[in-house]
Amino acid sequence: MVYKYDFLIIGSGVAGMSYALKVAKAHKGRICLICKTTLDEANTARAQGGIASVTNMITDNFEKHIEDTMIAGDFISDRAAVEQVVRMGPSQIKELVSWGVNFDKKEDGEFDLHREGGHSEFRILHHADDTGFEIQRGLMEAVRQNPDIEIKENHFAVEIITQHHLGIEVTRRTPDIECYGAYVINPETQKVDTYLSKVTIMCTGGCGAVYQTTTNPVIATGDGEAMVYRAKGTVADMEFVQFHPTSLYNPNETHPAYLITEAMRGYGGILKLPTGETFMEKYDERLSLAPRDIVARAIDKEMKIHGIDHVCLDVTHKDPEETKHHFPNIYQKCLSIGIDITKEYIPVRPAAHYMCGGIKVDLNGCSSIKRLYALGECSCTGLHGGNRLASNSLIEAVVYAETASRHSLEHIDEYEFNTLIPEWNDEGTLSNEEKVLITQSVHEVGTIMAHYVGIVRSDLRLKRAWVRLDTLYEETEALFKRVYASRDICELRNMINVGYLITRWAIERKECRGLHFTTDYEHHAYDK
Repeated sequence: MVYKYDFLIIGSGVAGMSYALKVAKAHKGRICLICKTTLDEANTARAQGGIASVTNMITDNFEKHIEDTMIAGDFISDRAAVEQVVRMGPSQIKELVSWGVNFDKKEDGEFDLHREGGHSEFRILHHADDTGFEIQRGLMEAVRQNPDIEIKENHFAVEIITQHHLGIEVTRRTPDIECYGAYVINPETQKVDTYLSKVTIMCTGGCGAVYQTTTNPVIATGDGEAMVYRAKGTVADMEFVQFHPTSLYNPNETHPAYLITEAMRGYGGILKLPTGETFMEKYDERLSLAPRDIVARAIDKEMKIHGIDHVCLDVTHKDPEETKHHFPNIYQKCLSIGIDITKEYIPVRPAAHYMCGGIKVDLNGCSSIKRLYALGECSCTGLHGGNRLASNSLIEAVVYAETASRHSLEHIDEYEFNTLIPEWNDEGTLSNEEKVLITQSVHEVGTIMAHYVGIVRSDLRLKRAWVRLDTLYEETEALFKRVYASRDICELRNMINVGYLITRWAIERKECRGLHFTTDYEHHAYDK
């Protein structure tokens, strides 16, 4: 089957849905929103802490937020991107509210603002401890009610379509690569359909699932980054994988691991060893409110020093009712595994959380491939630099949805559908034996990345990861040519591609910088 849409949006988190709603206002064409699973399963829904924006101009200002972001990013961030996100933030918060998103307010009607690690002021808007879920809920209702947006759930994008599919050689030096749409698996027929588009928007989210333990849902397999890289598009900063310092330590639940929001440390939570001894004073004067890279490395080091599998977060000194009010979901989650956080320490450990790099884009969200935009976590705008400042990701997604929608609406009339694109070759079989091989390879990728490309790296570990991933790549590509395109094998290909990119970028960075920490260059890592 061949479908034609003016706007083809691959991914349904805050970035994809915001973009869809923004272009729908203009009524300038058919809009299709491709969802890998269902509309509500996205990383957005798991963002507990909140969304950062300067809304209290009495104590806060844009310059403070800009400086906090630059410091957290280890001054690798693109200042133009930082300024754009910070200065456009308040107007995008208003638009989210207009779409039905609710943020907690105080009795006087002002936003109830939190503060998180790396922020110099209280500027985090939130909805209890499930802000991402509330944003996802509000956007889903708005999208479902919009007749101009066609939603296709449980559809999986296999590849983006370029000149390569017309038999033209495309390399990384080809100057005018163009995107004509995507090949997408139909869940009912299990066939790969052709989706032609005037513009394509990649909003596929993160890639935490390439690690053994992650706060991301299992669908976060780096599909967008992998598809664009295979299409010879530019990716950047892939070495900067953010590990959230505090996922709930529960050996029975690692994929995804339950997130203990950074807002809990902003609220007054203190990191301690199981013995009750504090340790952050050894690493940073900001103690438990230091940026995530510093806190995650500190916890990792303490776990190795003491031979323990977790540390603890202590909120027992806070008012119990206030704790339950601010963090009702975390309270209930911990209670479900026998921990009353008002009386007992919360066992925590780091887990893969957020990709700061991704598909390289400009201030309008344009990738290096013409007619292809990338928004949200799969993109690299330059905002995060070496380390993402807490709660900056959701605001980045809606700001770039705004700039990308403006830019694409200005240029949509310049493009035509490329009707010469051939349909996907559906030949192949897939036996139970091959499914077992795919499952085992997915497990191997997670193990390789966790052991060799984690919070602490070395040249030796990275080279070992490179060799192991190369073997998996050769085996998987050979298998892919034999079988029909299923979501399972496509995800495995993407995970191997992304693991390779993270490893390659890590090998090339010969310093400790931001989230990239290597024992071969660690002499200045804690001196910042």
